[in-house]
Amino acid sequence: MEDINFWMFLGIMTIFRFVNGYEKEMTVYIEAGRRECFYHPVRNGETIDIEYQVIDGGHGDLDISFSLLDPIGLVIVSDYKKPENIHRHEANKDGDYRFCFDNAFSSYNRKTVFFELIIEQEGQSAFDNDWDNASTSKTPEELYDIQVHEILEYVGRVHMQIAKAHQILNMLRSTEARDRNLAEANYSKVNKWSLFQICAMISVGLLQVFMVRSIFDTNTRMSTFWKKLGM
Repeated sequence: MEDINFWMFLGIMTIFRFVNGYEKEMTVYIEAGRRECFYHPVRNGETIDIEYQVIDGGHGDLDISFSLLDPIGLVIVSDYKKPENIHRHEANKDGDYRFCFDNAFSSYNRKTVFFELIIEQEGQSAFDNDWDNASTSKTPEELYDIQVHEILEYVGRVHMQIAKAHQILNMLRSTEARDRNLAEANYSKVNKWSLFQICAMISVGLLQVFMVRSIFDTNTRMSTFWKKLGM
């Protein structure tokens, strides 16, 4: 029983090692007129899954330019002034891949960008040869091992689905943050414009009262001024 538990634990760790890759989420600020790049090592055969979204840009300017470059500097994908996008690429060479966000087209607005990077590792488990050999002569112990292997693979698939669901929840959260920032910006604009209109109405009302009173008051300089104008 202890040997079975050991092999089950080793199998779970092996499945997770090959199924579960790298996952990172960040919120970065890209200043106006700047281009920021991030690097991550990727191996041949691994899959790059990156999703980004501009959640705040000032004055409703929610866009950014994005580019993904391979280790030798060749552009794999490129976006120009987009609010969000998703890219998936299977790496064909080892090295540091570059992820760049470009806000050079903006002169004043700083952009807040949320992005999530997932590197999916693919490979064969250390037990694969055992399962192939077991297909020729299936003893009860070997059948049990095959069933355990199927369970481990199922657990690995569930783990990947949970990771995908986590990614979707993160993007929904960033979307909510973007909408909230936009609503707060509009709220501030409405308050400022309303305050300006109230001040303008009060100023116009006071000016009208002053003008009307000056017309009927004959002992002020304004009444003399109106008389000169022929009023």
